[in-house]
Amino acid sequence: MSNTTNKLWIAGAIAAALGVAVGAFGAHGLKPLLVLTGRVETFETAVKYHFYHALGIMLLATWAKTTNQPSIVKAGWLLLLGMCIFSGSLYALCLLQVAWLGAITPLGGVLMIIGWLYAAWKAATS
Repeated sequence: MSNTTNKLWIAGAIAAALGVAVGAFGAHGLKPLLVLTGRVETFETAVKYHFYHALGIMLLATWAKTTNQPSIVKAGWLLLLGMCIFSGSLYALCLLQVAWLGAITPLGGVLMIIGWLYAAWKAATS
């Protein structure tokens, strides 16, 4: 595995581990706060997108390695950045109750969409 591909796979694996940890913390330690503030569904959405995209990042790193196409790694980094902004802003919104943080969330979503479309483009043109 190339150094960049390896780093992306490691980032995806760490993100997946954090997704499990954050999800468990939300389900157990934060549940009373999330119920009180009406943010259970928001938190669950953040965890769901976090975990799906962590797996997607590892998938893209594996694809880049097995097809010897390191440019696919760019899609993975877009997913990672988008995941951090999307899920991170939702986590912060749930914990801090600062409404304007919700305005940042779509930027993360757009980055994830661009990452997936870039991956699709690379698949179609390789």
